Amino acid sequence: MDRWRNKVAVVTGASSGIGAAIVKDLLENGLQVVGLARRSERVTDILKTVPPAKHGNLTALHCDVSDLRSVNKAFDTIIAKFGGIDILINNAGCLKQGQLVNMDINEIQQVLQTNVMGVVHCTQRAFKSMKERNFPGHVILINSIAGHGFKSLPGTPESNMYGPSKFAITAITEIYRQEFRGLGTKIKITSISPGAVDTEILPDNIKKLIGDTMLKPQDISSGVLYAISTLPHVQIHEMIIKPLGEMF
Repeated sequence: MDRWRNKVAVVTGASSGIGAAIVKDLLENGLQVVGLARRSERVTDILKTVPPAKHGNLTALHCDVSDLRSVNKAFDTIIAKFGGIDILINNAGCLKQGQLVNMDINEIQQVLQTNVMGVVHCTQRAFKSMKERNFPGHVILINSIAGHGFKSLPGTPESNMYGPSKFAITAITEIYRQEFRGLGTKIKITSISPGAVDTEILPDNIKKLIGDTMLKPQDISSGVLYAISTLPHVQIHEMIIKPLGEMF
């Protein structure tokens, strides 16, 4: 991790759950961290959990990844302040309950805009920064086991567009790998696919059904740290992390 000390890492969806855990771990490892979130005031709460000496290494910015104008405003601010982006962790996600056959189209669109286009919006800006500086950066996509095969819980499925959006991330990961290589860069791409994680995004009825068989946000952050700590010639392309005994 020494090569990342004082480098700039951008984390989307940084206000809670997996994103907040990643921000904390990156701060503790000496990176300059920019936490992007719609609730940016909650990003600063992370400072309560890290040593005071690290407080100056966190920048919280408002950003709705589904809105290209919001993304461009945030990334313009990052470039102006730090000069570039070295690591991007696409963590922001959206899950809505309901069936595709009858739920509000706007809610379906919100899932797609956040989970798919949000990744595209942020990765374009980060990649541009890395390539212009000829920097061997790293892009992390927080995916899901839902992106590798759909298994429904008992009853009528209520994951609607979430699974397909994560299937898209699985495909996009490989597309980025080939594009990064084809464009002559040494930028790494990693997809991390967790099973059930105890976070705000997971509905209470699902938490009740699966019980204690859940991961913690810190488990996924540990996976991120492992992926970015590999030697320059090593690329962790896909990582699947499941809690022991998971039913999915």
